[in-house]
Amino acid sequence: MPKIKRPDDERGNTDFIESLDRGLRVFEVFGAQSRPRTLSDVAKAADLPRATARRILFTLEHRGYVTSDGKLFALTPQVLALAGSYMTSNQIVTILQPVLDQISSDAQEISSLAVLQGNDVIFVARASPARVFSAGIDLGYRLPAYCSSVGRAMLGKYSNEDLTQALDAMTLTAMTPFTVTDRESLKAAIITDREKGYSLVDREAEPGFRSISVPVRRYDDTIVAAVNMGAHVDRVSTGEMIDRFLPLLRDAAATVKPLLL
Repeated sequence: MPKIKRPDDERGNTDFIESLDRGLRVFEVFGAQSRPRTLSDVAKAADLPRATARRILFTLEHRGYVTSDGKLFALTPQVLALAGSYMTSNQIVTILQPVLDQISSDAQEISSLAVLQGNDVIFVARASPARVFSAGIDLGYRLPAYCSSVGRAMLGKYSNEDLTQALDAMTLTAMTPFTVTDRESLKAAIITDREKGYSLVDREAEPGFRSISVPVRRYDDTIVAAVNMGAHVDRVSTGEMIDRFLPLLRDAAATVKPLLL
């Protein structure tokens, strides 16, 4: 099984561009809350001196990524071009999107694609039939890997030893009263899900919401993503998820496996 990626010891300080790192931290500040921010807000949230934050904001404004009325700063729609570049260049998204559209139409439910980044999962594609109200999980939405079905499906790529290390590195916070935060219980659940080939998480990540996921493997059997379907607990039972959603998700993963390099 794949090992957790270790830092490259050959990378020295000369390979790190501090100014770029600071600029990206400013970008991340705007992603944390959907409202305009003052210079002081940005400097404090990004842990930067005001003068540094000011130069970065003015540079981003010059490039068209930030707008300002003289007091408040906000991102412009131009940042969507960066997200669009990811969507069009990422092989997983390109190949999976038509498959998501098909299974979403077949099940008349929302389907999503997520990738693992650090201790979180990020949703990078989704499909929704016209009759289903599309809210909640948007592109770029993050969830902790340990309490989400997509996260547990992808954590199954680790060996038992590496899984222990991965869980030890996570801060396990109860997102709902049902969230499992005991590391040994989580490890056992992920190993069981790995053996079953799917993960079903019931109200652990979000109140009143359950979801089922299967790992997406590339041609060499490496897990690179996960696809899921979810619904409110009052509308779809766990049994229905297994009976109706799981076959669709498994077929989708099997269809794309030989296409992912």
